[in-house]
Parts: sequence; C-alpha cells; structure tokens
Amino acid sequence: MFVPFFTKRASKRELERRKGGGGRGGGSSAGGSRGGSSSSSSGGSSRSSGSVGGGSSGRSSTVSTGSGTRGVSSAGNGGGRVASIPAGQPFAGRSVGGGTRQQVVGSAQYGSGYPGVAGRGVAGRGFPFYFWPVAWGGAAGAGTGAYLHTNEYGRHDNSSRPGGAQVTATFISNSNGTNTFRLMSDTATVTSLIEGIRGNCSSSLAANSSTSSSAFDPNGLPKPEQTVQYYRASSVALTFDGYNNTGALAGEGTPDTPLPAGLDATLLNCLNATIINNVPLVDAADIRWSAPSIALLPLFWIAWFISARL
Repeated sequence: MFVPFFTKRASKRELERRKGGGGRGGGSSAGGSRGGSSSSSSGGSSRSSGSVGGGSSGRSSTVSTGSGTRGVSSAGNGGGRVASIPAGQPFAGRSVGGGTRQQVVGSAQYGSGYPGVAGRGVAGRGFPFYFWPVAWGGAAGAGTGAYLHTNEYGRHDNSSRPGGAQVTATFISNSNGTNTFRLMSDTATVTSLIEGIRGNCSSSLAANSSTSSSAFDPNGLPKPEQTVQYYRASSVALTFDGYNNTGALAGEGTPDTPLPAGLDATLLNCLNATIINNVPLVDAADIRWSAPSIALLPLFWIAWFISARL
C-alpha cells in the first residue's frame, strides 16, 4: 500500500511477489485477502489478493436505505451497472453503483476515492459505492475549509444513512502507546472492519484498542485535518491523532502535510491493507435500478489509472 510521504511505491518484482495469497493465515470471519485474482464486474480486469489476511470467504450482511435493503459483502468486488436513482428517493437523478474494490482507495483529501472524479469536496456527486460520504459536522461557515463541513448528506447521527449512523473505532499501537489511529464510517462498515482489523493486525495492536464502535462526536476526535486516507468515495476515513494536515484546510492544490515522524508504519500499513481488502461493498447483483447508457473509458485512461495505483 502506497501512503504519500511515508512509504515508497512497490517495485514490479515486489508486486509480483504479492500475488497468489495473503501473508498471514487464519484470517477472521470479516474476510482477509482472497487468493488468486478476481474479475472486476465493471471492467473485467483482475485484482491480485492483498498481503494481509487469511483465506476466509468474508463477512456478508445487509444495509438499509430509504429505498429498501441491499446486500453487502467484505469479500465482494462491488461493480455492476451504473444506475440512476429514481424520482421520489433521496438524491433522485444522481448515479449509483459501478465502483469496484480496485477503486476504493482515495487520498488524504475529502472528496477523494470517487472513481474518475478529481477535485476535493463532495457537493452534488453520485454514489459509486452506494454509501454516502462521511459527515464531519459543524457549521459550514466560509473560507477554504468550509467544504469539509457540508450538510448536504444530513447529520452524522442520521440513522437513515446507508449502513446506519456514523461511528468510530480506535486502534492503538502496542509499540508506541501515543500512536492512535481512528476509523470512521457508518455503523455496518465499522463493525465489519473491527473484526477484520483485530484478526489481521493483532500483533501490532494494544489491548485497549476498540472491540466495538462508539458514536461519532463532531466536537471530539477525530478531526478532518487528521485524516491520513479516505476510502470508498470518502465514506470511510482513517485518521491519526498526531497528524495535522494543514493542506486540507488551505486552498485546493495545497500539498498535504507529510505524516509525522515516529508513526507506527507497521500498524498503518496493516490498517490500510485490511480496509482496502475488506471494506464492505454493495453486491453488484443487488443494484436493481435501471441504468442509463454510459460510454466506456478509452483504453489509455484505464491503463493510466491502473498504473497510477501501483
């Protein structure tokens, strides 16, 4: 996993060595790496298995929405056809679906993790992974950081959010007790990922790390400028208590602040890999809305996108 300012990109030899199975056996029921490769539902490209996790079949559940219940899986690849949300439903007319596991990784900028969409902020966007972006709360106000406090998707404690109200979980390094990472997303997602993280990253976790989720308090931690990485169209955030990304609060195009020295790289990399490989995705076959016709991306841009992730 490439983390800006902290890890170097893997060489081609290292990437080849990762293919064909996870690095730790006996993964939890939340799902570890899937052996071999799987085909993307939307583009037919293959995805090699991650380097963390065992060979379990993954955790499956459902999420409730205003239009019914949808199946989700920590082992699925997502994808499916892009649909248009019908009239009478929240965010009618916007697109939904199509995002695959290969596309879940964003950056430290709110509004990242949307396949094929550049720029920060989440105003007016569709839902490639079905889930809504996290809500940081607080007054929108004015200034360059106002985009972080949009109320377009409702409050953080709105139980009608896909997956339920927003919650957090805390993961503390057992090699440096001051290293505290926090995971924030909807209830279903955080509950699923806690199990996977405790199974895959147990050798790096302190005993007082979360075993269950806690309600998100916008007046407490985490804060948006502490985000190390967003995932799944900014519907999942991984933060670090010792990080203050002033770039997220400044004008668009301002470089992100480098991660602080002394950060537990082993735990960070394990958290990243587990989230990427196990974040719940809506099953492609469970998106039933009729889809408008869409043009395929030129092969050049597909190749560029894949190479940029390596």
